[in-house]
Amino acid sequence: MAFWQARDFLFCSVCGTLLSFDSLRYASCPLCGFKRKAKEIEGKETRYTVTDEDIRRELKIEPFVILESAPKEEDTVAQRATVNETCPKCRNPQLEYYTKQLRSADEGQTVFYECPECRHKFSVNT
Repeated sequence: MAFWQARDFLFCSVCGTLLSFDSLRYASCPLCGFKRKAKEIEGKETRYTVTDEDIRRELKIEPFVILESAPKEEDTVAQRATVNETCPKCRNPQLEYYTKQLRSADEGQTVFYECPECRHKFSVNT
């Protein structure tokens, strides 16, 4: 039996649309109204295997590549600046911060703050 025939029970015999279960007795085609008895479908199963590559291809996403020259997270933590502002959680008088451009170019940057004492994190859009 061909692969498409093995899972043919899921689709309308008239127009090929995926059937939907509107009741316990019938599966019907939302496009043309064709009905198939639920007993014809009962007990059959179809399994799919989807890989991360399938998803990337479908969404047209480039494969993830780790660049050797990209800074590691430990390096970026060491490059944070400090500011004399009070932590809202533990009242420590200094915070570490860094900025990123997350929104469109004509809007301000996002400033990320982290307390070196309690590790409380928060951000502010500027």
